[in-house]
Amino acid sequence: MQISDQREEAVAKVKEHADIVQVIGEHVELKRSGARYLGLCPFHGEKTPSFSVHPGHQFFHCFGCGESGDVFSFVMKYQNLNFVEALKLLAEKYRIDLPENRQTTEQQEKSRKRKLLFEVNEKAAARYFDFLKNNEKGAEAARKYLQNRGIEDRIVEKFRIGYAPPVEAAGWNFLGSTFSQEQTRAAVETGLLVDNKKGGTYDRFRDRIVFPIFNIAGQVCGFGGRIVGEGQPKYLNSPESAVFNKSNLLLGLFQQKESIRRHNRAILVEGNFDLVSLVAKGCENVVAPLGTAVTREQLRLIKRFAEEATLLFDGDEAGGKAAARAVPLFLAEQLAGKVALLPGGHDPDTYIREFGLAELSRILGEAKDLPEFVLGRLVEQFGLGLDGKRRIVEELVPLVEAAPSPLQRSVFLSHFAQELGMAVEQLEQFMAAPRDVFAQQPPERPRAELRAEPLTIAQKQLAEFMVLYPDHFELLAGEGLRDCLAGSFGEILFLEMEKLLRVNKEAEPEELLTVLPEGVERRFVAELLLQPPQGTTDSDGAKEDLAELVRYLQRSRLQKSSACLLKQIEEAQHKGDMELLRQLLEQKMDLTRKLHEADS
Repeated sequence: MQISDQREEAVAKVKEHADIVQVIGEHVELKRSGARYLGLCPFHGEKTPSFSVHPGHQFFHCFGCGESGDVFSFVMKYQNLNFVEALKLLAEKYRIDLPENRQTTEQQEKSRKRKLLFEVNEKAAARYFDFLKNNEKGAEAARKYLQNRGIEDRIVEKFRIGYAPPVEAAGWNFLGSTFSQEQTRAAVETGLLVDNKKGGTYDRFRDRIVFPIFNIAGQVCGFGGRIVGEGQPKYLNSPESAVFNKSNLLLGLFQQKESIRRHNRAILVEGNFDLVSLVAKGCENVVAPLGTAVTREQLRLIKRFAEEATLLFDGDEAGGKAAARAVPLFLAEQLAGKVALLPGGHDPDTYIREFGLAELSRILGEAKDLPEFVLGRLVEQFGLGLDGKRRIVEELVPLVEAAPSPLQRSVFLSHFAQELGMAVEQLEQFMAAPRDVFAQQPPERPRAELRAEPLTIAQKQLAEFMVLYPDHFELLAGEGLRDCLAGSFGEILFLEMEKLLRVNKEAEPEELLTVLPEGVERRFVAELLLQPPQGTTDSDGAKEDLAELVRYLQRSRLQKSSACLLKQIEEAQHKGDMELLRQLLEQKMDLTRKLHEADS
């Protein structure tokens, strides 16, 4: 049988088993009317049912907007999937095997493994949810915590919030005891379980309120946890895995996508409890980017359901910077972006609980377009003097360059020139040659003796962390950071960062751009600040990354010392100096021991 024949047979089999009334009925309230079912159309707003589903013909049609088709058409339209994705979704739902002839053995194993990881995550989500809901004594503290934050049972059920009990309430193996050996290995891979030193495992999320994180198809990809008692870190996400990539997921999108579609707008908040608090109070078109900076992939997901997204952030300096960094990403995805900042001392959770939905809606209604917001912040920061305008225009260069079309670029230039009191031609001249217009050259840099080779993967991670977290520069420098970056343009960045921090210990990463001329180093920093790396960017995650980088530097230093000792040992053997050889061999044994300890 040909592959195409097998595919057609599989499509027919899925269509035979996937009852259209059942599939649509999971999303639309249907009422029988003779030989058909009627409901409110999910694809356009209406008050009188005009959406008709015909079980006999397995067909739907809306007399209001004209949408029609079979079960595949509905899933594709409703879930924003292509045909293959809709086919796979329905095949999994009705347990129908699709032909795998086009897959290599390696691809088949990869598919099987992903399926296993999703199954393990689903099983964990169900167990956490059940414990929170049904264990009166063990989950009492978690339920009280949720009640104190205004999270009702309906919200718990909507987001399938659960609780991973502490050891004293359910033992070390609360989750692992329900898994088979293969599932246990899979749970370790997803980060649900962590290996201990005794050959067993323990629950990563113990004593945490747990939020399952769904993909757009409703599969559990990972989890986010908030500790109930004392302990650190306060917030914890699943580590990256074959099914969990924070950059490609948005907490709440699976549950809220229809509300986002209706409003044609998504509201982005930073935290899990910001999200559920807003939904609990009636603001439903909300999603959260899992504690990371907003990514292009996340904006692309939003764009499938809405034409606009509003960033609702804390009104502090960090919130303003996060909004500014997002502008080029919005422009690249051609998604309309706005920003609404809350009064100082408030996040979305605290604000809506204190002031209510009406006041929050007012703030959202006053949201500013992202480019306008960025310009306003720059004017406040630098003023409109000659030097201030120079600094502002320098900051605006990446934004204008990110414009998706010549027309958009022209609009930006005209608007910014008007606001800054400059001629458009002068602004364009500066954009083309930013260092010449104001005749202000950056200081000379120590380039003569340095090469600017590309970064290796390890060097790139070190350079990214060094730039994004200057607070830890001194520690990394003491562990031999410059030696690890030697020979790459990362060494130039190291020297500039060292000079910057010598003058101002509290210097921000953005200040590097003011001392770096055009070139590979400046582009590296600019791109990094516009879209931070995909690793963890919260403070606790940063500490974990720091510890790993320090271990890497220590290993590198030990390996270099070991290589140097080997040369000295060879020279001692050649000279026949046995006493020196004995001392060197002892040093080599000590270094080897330290290397083993560093690797364990």
